[in-house]
Formats: sequence, structure tokens, C-alpha cells
Amino acid sequence: MQVINGNEVSQIIRTQIKEEVAKLKANGGKVPHLAAILVGEDGASKTYVAAKEKDCHEVGFNSTVLRFDANISELELLEEIEKINANKNIDGLIVQLPLPKHINEKKITEAISYKKDVDGFHPYNVGLMFKGLPTFLPATPYGIIKLLEHYKISTLGKHCVVIGRSDIVGKPMSALMLQYNCTVTVCHSRTVDINKYLLDADIVIAALGIPKFLKADMIKEGAVVIDVGITRIDDATSKKGFKLIGDVDYENVSTKASWITPVPGGVGPMTRVGLLLNTLDAIKRR
Repeated sequence: MQVINGNEVSQIIRTQIKEEVAKLKANGGKVPHLAAILVGEDGASKTYVAAKEKDCHEVGFNSTVLRFDANISELELLEEIEKINANKNIDGLIVQLPLPKHINEKKITEAISYKKDVDGFHPYNVGLMFKGLPTFLPATPYGIIKLLEHYKISTLGKHCVVIGRSDIVGKPMSALMLQYNCTVTVCHSRTVDINKYLLDADIVIAALGIPKFLKADMIKEGAVVIDVGITRIDDATSKKGFKLIGDVDYENVSTKASWITPVPGGVGPMTRVGLLLNTLDAIKRR
């Protein structure tokens, strides 16, 4: 078993991005500028946005965070998005989810200009992705592809099983693995006899949000296992009072897998790298 180290790979890519931004500055080019909108006081959302802001500073991007009270109206939020869409100085925009219940997330996502949609959620960009055309890829699937490329893990002719069918991970991941010449099966909560598909899989990508769902007896010897899930559970033995676990029973599955991502330190850091790569790409498209 070999560990797929997302922390290590993400740092390599961050260094490459930083060097590319330095060259842009030296040649009088535009520095990438990422804007984030944060609505309300959700603790996890505030942590994620702060991390993305730190990432921008690390690689030399300009960064703007717009913070609004949870009682902002949907119309007011749409107006703020339109201001950023029209701001030529800003290259990428993300709206941190989840949003308060009175705001339609789908409407907000679609209001972001597809040219600044560095999360890769806009229907226009999703369509381009499924066609295999250049576009902003959803950050998590993008990060997973970068991990597979870095470790030279073969996808040609392999059977890939994606567990989960979300718009953020499952669906785009299946489309990308098809483009990387895999035979793809998508399983989900309604799949009958899921083990039948998993035991035939060369690559398993678990993204369903159920802690330790994937057990060792559900995969074949030598499978590549990518764990997208991350759940926070209380842990009195930890200094933080909690620990993070994935969708994979890591301790036992790792005894059979050829390659496996840990949680934390696997896919998570690469999701943030995917966002940086998309923002840099926005500059190139100009």
C-alpha cells in the first residue's frame, strides 16, 4: 500500500503557481484576483473562506472577502454578485455554501458569470466539462485528477466506481474519469448490491458522506481508493476535541489497496489547489 499525499502534492503545485504569478508580475501582467462572498456566521464556512484567503496570499493572488449578515435578502445578494461580475479587476468569484434557507442556492450559483465561476458550478461550465471542452472544472474532481497524474496512476481501460452522485463531486468526477479512458460505474444510496460493482473496481472514489462506509471486504486486492468524504466527530483523546474521518475504513482498507488517500491530508488540500488553478486559468483566458 502506498499513500497518496495530498498535502505534499498540493504544496508542489502551489509553488508552481507562485512562480507563475511572480513571472506575471515581473512582466507587467495582471495578478489573479479571487473574491469570496460569505453570508452569515457559520463556523465551518468562516474557516473555509479564511483558508482560501490564506491560500491566495501564499501564491501571490489578490484576494477580497465580502461578508454579509445572514438576513441579507436574496435580491441584495444577487445585486452584490452582479457588481462583481461587472468588476474587471476581479477574475474569480466563489459564494461559500451553504446559504441561509431563504436564499435559493441554485439561483445564486447561476447568477455568477460563467467567466468568473472558478468553482465550476455554473451550468454553462458544467456543459463544457461534459463535452470535454476547456472550462473551469469543479475543484474537488480537478484536485483528484491532479493526484492521479502526479502519482502516474494508470486510468487507461480501468474500471472506476464512483460512490455518490452529487453535482459537486459524483457527477463531474464520473465525467472526468470517462475522459481519462476509464469504464465508469456510478453507485449511490439506491444502488442494489453495491458490493458487486465495488469488488470489480480498479479505482474507487468514495464521495457519499457516510463515515467509514467502505470496508476492506468491499474492494478487491490492489484497488486504488480515493476518499473524498470528511466528517467531524467528537474525540476526547484529541487536543482539538474532535477528529476528522472519511468515507473509507482507512485502517483496514489500506491493507488491500495499492494506493489510498488519507483523511485528512488527501483530497482536501487538493480541492483548494483546484480553486487556485482555476483562478490562474481565468487570467490566461483573458
